[in-house]
Amino acid sequence: MKITPIKTHKITKDDNLFTILDKYIKNLKEKTVVAVTSKIISICEGRIIKMESEKQRDDLAKKEAEYYLPREHNQYNFMITINNNIMVASAGIDASNGNGNYILWPKDSQKSANEIRKYLMKKFKLKHLGIIITDSKLTPLRWGVTGVAITHSGFKALNSYIGKPDIFGRKMRAEKTNVADSLATAAVLTMGEGKEQQPLAVIEDLSFVIFQKRNPTKKELNNVKISLEDDVFSSLITSVKWKKGEGGK
Repeated sequence: MKITPIKTHKITKDDNLFTILDKYIKNLKEKTVVAVTSKIISICEGRIIKMESEKQRDDLAKKEAEYYLPREHNQYNFMITINNNIMVASAGIDASNGNGNYILWPKDSQKSANEIRKYLMKKFKLKHLGIIITDSKLTPLRWGVTGVAITHSGFKALNSYIGKPDIFGRKMRAEKTNVADSLATAAVLTMGEGKEQQPLAVIEDLSFVIFQKRNPTKKELNNVKISLEDDVFSSLITSVKWKKGEGGK
């Protein structure tokens, strides 16, 4: 696998996403995945709010998230939320690299991923191209953030090993590889979290990725998600009193 991060100018609300793609992505090969940070999509959409207070961010997070835990439940004064079925702080609303603004997640990440894929496939005359919209998240019991795919398009997000034999012939019962999140983790690492100014990355040499000549179906998107009750950590996740946000509507 080869990952090439792409440096851009400082993206502002006056920029157009597809103009940015034209300017910085000069060539793409077949069976490539392009990673795009959610932040530049949101900025181009105008999904930014002038930063005033943490209460303001909390109010925004309650509107965006499906579920949330108020700050007083956290020893570090973080609001923990579930947004797009991803556990993340403050519904993904971020102030870093925002130039005094809070930046929300894109309005419709799946629509954005599909449109970016369609545009780049047409431009470079490709049959197989994958897109991931990325952000970073915390992981329980680990310091530091890693990448996560808010959504994907153009390839299978999960590679299942269920029913297949391991090296000793034992059939595996539950193993699945989350390809989308794994690619996002690698891409976010190379793109950086600070002032690297690399919101795009091209990922090549992907023998393990199963490409599709279409957008993911609703069923495929739902298959990536697990409900609170079915999650392997359900006893922990459901032991707290989550409050319902407006994002689940």
